[in-house]
Amino acid sequence: MTTVRPFSVSDLFHFNNVNMDSWTETYSCAFYTNYSAQWPDLLFTASAANSDRVMGYIIGKAEGSEPTRSKKTPTLHGHVTAVTVAPEYRRLGVAGMLMDMLEHASDAIYHGYFVDLFVRPSNVTAINMYKNLGYSVYRRVDKYYHGDGRQPTEDGYDMRKALPRDTKKQTVRENGVNMVVQPYDTLFEPCVHKSV
Repeated sequence: MTTVRPFSVSDLFHFNNVNMDSWTETYSCAFYTNYSAQWPDLLFTASAANSDRVMGYIIGKAEGSEPTRSKKTPTLHGHVTAVTVAPEYRRLGVAGMLMDMLEHASDAIYHGYFVDLFVRPSNVTAINMYKNLGYSVYRRVDKYYHGDGRQPTEDGYDMRKALPRDTKKQTVRENGVNMVVQPYDTLFEPCVHKSV
């Protein structure tokens, strides 16, 4: 059994088993605590039943804005900064549970139009999982991932899933692999929660 709960800063002391993976981006403690302070409702931890053992976590943020007269397409969305599951807990649906929680919060709290994430094209397992969760490639980002000795320089896929508010599916597209953009084209202003 898995428990999904809000992320706690104390989880930083318990997730080494999760972060010891070549696909996992590991950040500084300040990075995690900054996200926790700004978007506490978009960070979740999955833990094993009756224990403190961290199975996985997801950290996200809210970005973008409502449509305007000059920009008709809405950009308000939830962004998956990192989702990762410890190797011993993979293929149990943990990542799907975490993604569901972030999607729900992006919709219910931030009233977003979509959720997006970036993934290496070589990470076929993750891409297939995201596709099974309803995501598609919106665009390919030229040289998004810089080589670091372990991984080569590589483009990134910007994958998206429309949320219920995007009734016209304006924020997703077919054949996005053919739409190539530069990394600076993917930047959005952070969104802070405001009561509606």
